[in-house]
Amino acid sequence: MVLMSGVHASLALPAWARDFAPSDLDTLNELGVNLTDVEKDLKDLKSLRDTKDSSAERRNLIASAARRFMDPAAFMTTPELIARDGYPVEVHKVETDDGYILEVHRLPNHASKKPPVYLQHGILCSSSDWVIAGPEKGLAYILHRLGYDVWMGNFRGNRYSRAHRDHDNMHPDRNVRQFWDFSFHEKGVYDVPATIDHILQETAHQDLLYVGHSMGTTAFFVMLSERPAYNTKVRAMSALAPVSVMTQVQSPLLRVAALLSAPLSAAANLVGIREFLPNNLLFTLVGQVLCKEKAITQSLCYNIMFLCTGFNSPQLNLTLLPTLLAHMPAGASVKTLTHFGQLIRSKTFRRYDYGMVRNMWHYGSVHPPAYNLNNVRVPVSLHYSDNDWVAGPADVHNLYNMLPNRMGRFRVKLPEFNHVDFLWGVDAPSLVYDTVTEILESQAARNPGRR
Repeated sequence: MVLMSGVHASLALPAWARDFAPSDLDTLNELGVNLTDVEKDLKDLKSLRDTKDSSAERRNLIASAARRFMDPAAFMTTPELIARDGYPVEVHKVETDDGYILEVHRLPNHASKKPPVYLQHGILCSSSDWVIAGPEKGLAYILHRLGYDVWMGNFRGNRYSRAHRDHDNMHPDRNVRQFWDFSFHEKGVYDVPATIDHILQETAHQDLLYVGHSMGTTAFFVMLSERPAYNTKVRAMSALAPVSVMTQVQSPLLRVAALLSAPLSAAANLVGIREFLPNNLLFTLVGQVLCKEKAITQSLCYNIMFLCTGFNSPQLNLTLLPTLLAHMPAGASVKTLTHFGQLIRSKTFRRYDYGMVRNMWHYGSVHPPAYNLNNVRVPVSLHYSDNDWVAGPADVHNLYNMLPNRMGRFRVKLPEFNHVDFLWGVDAPSLVYDTVTEILESQAARNPGRR
């Protein structure tokens, strides 16, 4: 229902809203607020207050009422976003060798002769990264229109991958010590290989094209370091804001987290906290209220994010911000954050540091072993930016020199471009994706047996 402001508005308004100023009514109308529905919600909530309904029912009703004020996309899953945008979608379940059950989302293109494309998100994110910007700017949609069969992974522990085959002893809420005992190492050793195997089995292709962002690149390098047999299953890899050696981290929040990684990890273990920033209704509601367009607190929302990734407000779609914050953070383990903190402190790309004594038990040495990037024989292109406070240019150049099969370094031609602009930047299609798709097209046309 479209709400009209002015002298005729009072005819359709609940009694409690008839004193609203015309400008207030115009604002509510722009936000899509239906006051008739709000009146129903208020009555329902008043009725609920006087009943003995369970807390779960109460939360569901409150969430239902809140949705009337907010962008429906904030409450959608990735498959629902894709279906809303008019694209085909499939949901696949993938079990890893160590029993975690991952949810993989697919934009199918069954008739495609091209190798499938596997997109893998970064830390605290999910498959929504690749579609949330919409059909014109989301990389998954762009690739699908180019004729690719597009698959989007979800790492263990995020909102879509919180299950294990041993449900009784590996429940994310009841068995926190056991379930959350992983870092990006396990994501590289188990999650990425299992997803690759599933995609190739479903599509009957020999190999695929891989695109990762941030930790999605870290896990890929871990996989090939530890399981080099997977080199033959990946035709080429495009790394967006690649993270391996971390000597140039500028983010003050990440640098402080690195300094405090050991005591924070110990404290978290002591009190039984193993999950970091799970996706929940509270984040969604706070984001919708405090971070919406025209809210006086909106700048606080994006400045907190920029403290981690680098400042660049012109590339951030402020209208999209509340929806972004409903899908991100999507959850991660404390151990993953600790492992990244260790990389920053040690300035070395290596396995998890358990301390001298436990390192001897795990690795047979007092220091954790470094990952062997000489095992990464897949052709790799690196896409980076000057204003990335996580994956700085010097670290990207260092990584490039350590890789044996380099396709090129591609610097974004906008000095202000930051770490998350690779996903949601207003100009990401022209500044990044045009180059990525050109590389993918050239690799898709290549004989899969040639390196």
